[in-house]
Amino acid sequence: MTDRYAVIGNPISQTKSPLIHAAFARQCGQDMSYAAISAPIGGFSQAVADFCREGGKGLNVTIPFKVDAVMIADHLTERAQLAQAVNTLRFDESGVLGDNTDGIGLVHDIQVRLGISLRHKRILLIGAGGVARGVLLPLLEEGPARLLVVNRTPDKAEALIARFADRGHLAAGGFADIADQQFDVLINATSASFGGECLPLPADCFAPDSLAYDMAYGRGNTPFMTQALASGAGFVTDGLGMLVAQAAESFFLWRGVRPDVLPVIEMLIAAQRR
Repeated sequence: MTDRYAVIGNPISQTKSPLIHAAFARQCGQDMSYAAISAPIGGFSQAVADFCREGGKGLNVTIPFKVDAVMIADHLTERAQLAQAVNTLRFDESGVLGDNTDGIGLVHDIQVRLGISLRHKRILLIGAGGVARGVLLPLLEEGPARLLVVNRTPDKAEALIARFADRGHLAAGGFADIADQQFDVLINATSASFGGECLPLPADCFAPDSLAYDMAYGRGNTPFMTQALASGAGFVTDGLGMLVAQAAESFFLWRGVRPDVLPVIEMLIAAQRR
């Protein structure tokens, strides 16, 4: 019998997850289907219950339900517990497991696909929302020299790092706190690029060989990537690789097989160019 999986969110029409997981299933010889579910705001729990009752084996959870998914899970992985955000649910005889694969997807994309080590690097994480929460622990586990979280509302950044205070050299603040500092890796975890906005970053915060990583993705450079190049960043990339890598970690959690992400990333890039 074909096992059923899906991604759930609102809106959901833009998702690439069905394409990605269909490619993973072909690559790994897995008998599974993968759909997209649009859940009404306020109707997330019911939509999950319906999917589970109909035999669903697992869900990816996207905006705006990642925090709601914490309440659905019977068990949480450490990274999901600390993030208090879940992007992957697995249903089996032991109950509902909640995980957050965003951070491991980001780290994998930076260190494996791009070949850039995070160890001893100065990292700037921009944003303090659900996406930032999901990536903070995996970034700290790579042993950066320091990690600064900044947000337009500094109090939100301070609240975010409080749960991770014993995990590494970590600080938080507002954009004014970036002045006279340089960073080796700058990660945009805000939605600014989706709205065509540039961030209030000083041009000299980009070290000469720095990586500017935008979790947003689309055709061509995002506003953050364009801003970074103009400010002297050494390399820029969008979040397409992270999207595929975090999906691969979800796939592994469900199926026990870890797919090769590179051909799937290449497939999506080729599709964007058409």
